Amino acid sequence: MRSTSNPAFRNLPSGQGGGYASFGNQGGLMGGATAYADTRASQVGHGRAGSGGRPITIDDIVIRTAVSGGLAIVAGTLTALSGLYILALPAFLVGIILSFALSFKPNWANAGTVLAYSALMGVALGGIAGLLEQIDNMRGIGFQALLGTVGVFVGMLIVYKTGAVKVTPRFTKWMIGALIGVVVLTLARFVGEMFFPGNPMSSGGALSILISLVIIGVAAFSLLLDFDAADQAVRGGAPAKFAWYIAFGLMTTLVWLYIEILRLLSYLRGD
Repeated sequence: MRSTSNPAFRNLPSGQGGGYASFGNQGGLMGGATAYADTRASQVGHGRAGSGGRPITIDDIVIRTAVSGGLAIVAGTLTALSGLYILALPAFLVGIILSFALSFKPNWANAGTVLAYSALMGVALGGIAGLLEQIDNMRGIGFQALLGTVGVFVGMLIVYKTGAVKVTPRFTKWMIGALIGVVVLTLARFVGEMFFPGNPMSSGGALSILISLVIIGVAAFSLLLDFDAADQAVRGGAPAKFAWYIAFGLMTTLVWLYIEILRLLSYLRGD
């Protein structure tokens, strides 16, 4: 089984997780912590489904991921429309704690915990997007970021299924290195936002845009590792219940991707 950056997929069995000034420090915290959660790894194995259990299928993964993503969208939309933006930060903090817990304790992943994570992140992202949309030139930015995230997901799935980019051990090594670098870069940007307002890493200028594009690119290519790990779980005969953990892993990547696309759009729309 190849390594992967995602906490959910590092645990799969072997084949037998203030930009533009108005984005604010909350957005920086969300990006940094989510990027870190997405690269945090534990080494617990799950083995194959027992003789009395059903092995995981692609349908299991698709259905659970779709339900998790749909819940996040509904929670985010309701938060944005209700104006309860104050819930964004507490929801994110609880969600990131839950993501770390699931990374270390994969057996805790079930419908309850994974859907709770999805709902919490939906509230957090909906709150941030709703705040941004209060600015005149930011109208519709949340929906645009959602379309961008879905587009990247579908595009990378096509790349994976067609074999345009092969997930080889060499590719995985490069990706792990890039992800570690991105985590450091994201946290450095957050510190800059906290203590050096207007610094070029998050001021909305050319450097800010370039950094966001790099991070989005790395997050997008990390989806290839996620798809490959899910594929290996099916081939390896992991237990069907493990589909919830795979759905959680995909959600951590998608949350990170959405945050960074939202940030990039805020830069491009900024004055």
